[in-house]
Amino acid sequence: MREYPLTYFDGDQELEAWVVEPKNAQPGKTPVVMIAHMWSGRVPFVEDVARAMAAKGYIGFALDMYGKGKIGHSVDENMALMMPFMENRALMQRRMLLALKAARSLPVADKDRIAAIGYCFGGLCVQDLARVTDQVRGVCSIHGLMKKPDNIDQGLWKAMALFLHGDADPMVSLDDWLALREELNKAGCDWQKHDFGGVMHAFTNPEANDPELGTVYDPKADRRSQILLDQFLQECFQ
Repeated sequence: MREYPLTYFDGDQELEAWVVEPKNAQPGKTPVVMIAHMWSGRVPFVEDVARAMAAKGYIGFALDMYGKGKIGHSVDENMALMMPFMENRALMQRRMLLALKAARSLPVADKDRIAAIGYCFGGLCVQDLARVTDQVRGVCSIHGLMKKPDNIDQGLWKAMALFLHGDADPMVSLDDWLALREELNKAGCDWQKHDFGGVMHAFTNPEANDPELGTVYDPKADRRSQILLDQFLQECFQ
């Protein structure tokens, strides 16, 4: 595999993705999986996901929402990094579109076969990407937040959508999901949602162990979600 940082910009803000290309990547013919990070930033976890995608034959593109080197190390720091995007969804959408443009610019990328997956905060980011562009084939939100944006009443949702969700996730209310489901159905989206019983937020992250916050790793849900994600990506790239 070949891996390297890729710099792109939002105005004066420097952003840095981590790109991992599979062995024998063919110019213009390699599918891309964009990976949107959790609230802590582009941490090693998402870079490992990019490597896992490359091992499956895809380009792993771990995008950057916050800016080069901006990583949170505590709940307070993570919240401070995330909240500007929660309060300004147009900013979130713009950063995702810029990441998509950067991913499409890769010489080995198949511009017509791109999917986006996201974890926690990143799950919401890929939802917003599907709201504003038809240039991705699928989006997968993994224990993602589900707050509708205040700047878009009805998203495009031309991409297939997969939601992998812990049924005991305290960060997503039933009202949040019902509003999202209504939006998906109005758009005629090809969507599916898998709930894991008794499972909390951040269930794919082995470092998550804070029941009071509601973030707890669950190895069974993690394993099952990976199988579902693999099947979904295969269908996206057929």
